[in-house]
Parts: sequence; structure tokens; C-alpha cells
Amino acid sequence: QPLHKELLLNSPILVYAKEHLNVYILQFQYIKCFINETWRERYETVIGENKVKMIWSVIVSIYSIGGLIGALIAGHLSVKYGRKNSLIFSNFLTLVAAVFVGFSRMAKSFEMILMARFLYGIQGGIGLHVHSIYIMECSPKKLRGVVTLSIAISISIGKCTGQIMGLKEILGSESTWPLLLAFNAIPAFMQLVILPWFPESPRYLMIDKGNRTSSINALQRLWGKRDFSQEVEDMQAERDAINNGKARSVFELCKDRSVRCQLIINLMISLFLQLSGINAIYFYAFDIFYAVGIPKGIIPYVSIGTGLTEMFTLILCACLIERAGRKVLLWGGFAFMTIWTGLLTISLSLQSFLHWVPYCSLFIIFAYIFSYAIGPGGVTIILPTEIFLQSDRPAGFVINGILNWFGLFIIGMFFSFIVENLGYLCFLIFCGICLLLTVFSYFVVLETMGKTPLEIAEEFKRRNLWEKVPFGLSANRTLPQNSVEIIMSTAF
Repeated sequence: QPLHKELLLNSPILVYAKEHLNVYILQFQYIKCFINETWRERYETVIGENKVKMIWSVIVSIYSIGGLIGALIAGHLSVKYGRKNSLIFSNFLTLVAAVFVGFSRMAKSFEMILMARFLYGIQGGIGLHVHSIYIMECSPKKLRGVVTLSIAISISIGKCTGQIMGLKEILGSESTWPLLLAFNAIPAFMQLVILPWFPESPRYLMIDKGNRTSSINALQRLWGKRDFSQEVEDMQAERDAINNGKARSVFELCKDRSVRCQLIINLMISLFLQLSGINAIYFYAFDIFYAVGIPKGIIPYVSIGTGLTEMFTLILCACLIERAGRKVLLWGGFAFMTIWTGLLTISLSLQSFLHWVPYCSLFIIFAYIFSYAIGPGGVTIILPTEIFLQSDRPAGFVINGILNWFGLFIIGMFFSFIVENLGYLCFLIFCGICLLLTVFSYFVVLETMGKTPLEIAEEFKRRNLWEKVPFGLSANRTLPQNSVEIIMSTAF
């Protein structure tokens, strides 16, 4: 089979932020042989190729199922137990999962890999979304974008770490692959030791718990000893506007028409980002590297360059996010991604006719990753934390998580079949999705740079998407029946 089908594996590896990340360089044939050997020893029969593929598909996709469950409970945990405690809890899941997968080969049980992947997914669903809320609420307004963008940078560091650790000289060999899958126990343990020394979110303490003194103490620990009366007054104003900080459920948020535009933005960005083609780019990278003459044994080392490109571009994005703004980077990134996916379709179709075309494809891959990282890759993590008020943010992240993990599940289950039937023409689908996101980001997404959540919510209200009603004085902020039509006509 093609080399990329043997090397591609979406397996989690965690950096300090404990996000859901992927290992791309673990060789599939080792897991496949392990499944075959285990089945033969148990049942004294040889398992069919289709059954192996089915088990493999479940191993890959069950991570997204766990992530979906983790995202569903992340909002409740963050409200009831706090942001920091929820993150600490999620690390115990990682340690348990690492034990399962680390001893799976010794126990001769591929079911232990399934269980580990499921637990990793739950941890990823909790950790990614709670950490996004936590770090945003701990950030000064002027540095909120840069600090929150560290999440995306950590994800890219995790990808590079996975690629490096998955090299055959390190942990990518037949004898060490269980250790590779259990490697994230190390950063999980580090976070368990370090995180208890961090303060709880000041906004959570002030708005959700109403504890002014603890909130000021947390601010002083985070930002230094100075007067925080203005910040506390802003939080108090937001608490008064949202019914004394009472968090709303997903159902309450969805039926509130005054936040319909924020929900639409959250839906479009969360779901369609996973379908924008970034996974396809990484999938085809192996074939293109081989087509330009790179030996198969060298490709895993060269592919590390894609991860390094994403990481350094995200660092560049962090330098621009508080100058260019969120909106420009978002729609501009999607616009260039539209161009690159269209050009990549053309270059792949001509790859076998002209000897220099594979080099063009190689350039397009790196250009696409650059465009993704400079805009959507970072901004889409920041945006959901800023467009919702404190009471709506946990429920908003639950919706975000459902759509995000559902998109990952679709990619994990059906992408290989799409590639098998459409080949490089699948990039036309991604080109259309990127074009849709470009138009949507340009006309609908609101610039949030340098604004408080209350100011952002007020600006949404002033955009004539609904009638002028007193904002935030009631938890039931109702709008006229034709508000959805007004929103959609204004958006498109």
C-alpha cells in the first residue's frame, strides 16, 4: 500500500496545555501485526484484512468519540469545580489511559488501546475547552489574543514532538510503539505537579462565585501588585448584566435569539474548520515528498518540516494578532487557503505529465500550512472565548466541542474513503468550503481585538441584527420573530 497509509495515525500526545494532538509517524504495520497476532493467539484463526481495517478505523475514530463526550461535560465541570480543578482532573484520565496503552502489548490486548484512546479523547475534550476558557480569563485585555494563541502554538509543538518521537530511532520502532502511545503521561504528570500552584481564574471567582477578594488576589498573583479596581468594576458590570453570573445551559443559550449571531459564527467556524482540508494536506504530503524524489526512508524526517512551518507561523501570528486584528487574519487566511487548494488540485492532476510540477505541489503544501497557521489555525481558538459572555461561555464551548469533535469524527471515519474514490479531486470540496468561510468571515465575523466581552456583546447588538433592546438585564433576552431572517439576510 502507499506509504502514507502505513504511517498515518491520529494518536494523542500532550504538551503542558494538555490539548488533543496527533502523532503522524507511528508505523501502522506494527499495530496491524499486533492485532493479527493477538487474534490468532486467542481464536487460532487468521483475522481478515477487512476486520483489521475495521478495528483500525475504530481505534482512530474512538478518540473523537471520547473528545465529544469530554466536550459535553467540560462546561459543567468548569462551572461547578472551577477551571483549574477541571484541568487537574483531566490529567488523571491521561495517566490511566497511558497505563492501559503502555501495557497493551504485554497484556496482548488491542482492546486496551481502544480504551486508552477513548480516555485520551475525553481528556482532550475537557482539557482543550476548559484550558481555552481558563487562559482567556487569566489574560489582560491588551494581551488576550497573544496569550490565548499560546494554545495553538502548544498544539503545533505537540505535533512536532509527535513527529520527532515517532521516528524509528526514538520510539517509532516495533518494540517501542506502546511507549510512544504512552509518552503523554510525562507532560500529564508535570501538569499535575505544576498546576496546583497556579491561581484560579479571576473572572470565574468574581463573576461566577461573586468573591471579590479572591478575584483581586488572583489578579495580583497573575499580573503583579497594583490597583485592579477598573478590571474588577468591568467584571462586576458583566456580572450584573448576566443575572449575577448564573451560567446558562446549552438549551437556554440556543433558544436565546439575542446571541443567535454568535452561535452561527461558532457553528460555522467550529464545524467547517475541520473540513477545510488541513488533514488532507498532511495526508498527501507523503506522496508529494516521494514524487519530488525524496527517498522513502527520509520522508518522515522531511515531514517534520510541515510541523515546524505551522509552529513558527503560529508564533508569527502571535506577533500580528494584536496589531492586524482577528478578523483580517481569519478571512485573509481562508482566502489564501482557497487559492492554494484550487492550485493544488491543478498541480496534482498534472503531476505525472511534467517533471517540475511536484515541486510546485510541494511549495503549495507549505504555503497552505502557512496560510492556515497565520490565520484560522490560531484565530479560531481565540474567537469562541471572546464572542460569548461569562455566563454563555461554558455552554458556547460545549457547542464548539460537539461540532469540532464531530468534524474530526467525520474526517477519521470517511476521509480515507473519500480519497480512495475522488483522489486529488477531494481538494475541490475543501476549496469550496474555504471560499464559503472566507465570505462568511469577511461579512459576519466581528473584530474583537482590545474589547471586553461586554463591549463585544454590545457591538453585536448595534449591528442591526436585532431590534434595539436593553442588553443583558434579563437572562431571557428575547427578540422579534423575524430576527433569524434579519440575521441571515445581513450575513449573506
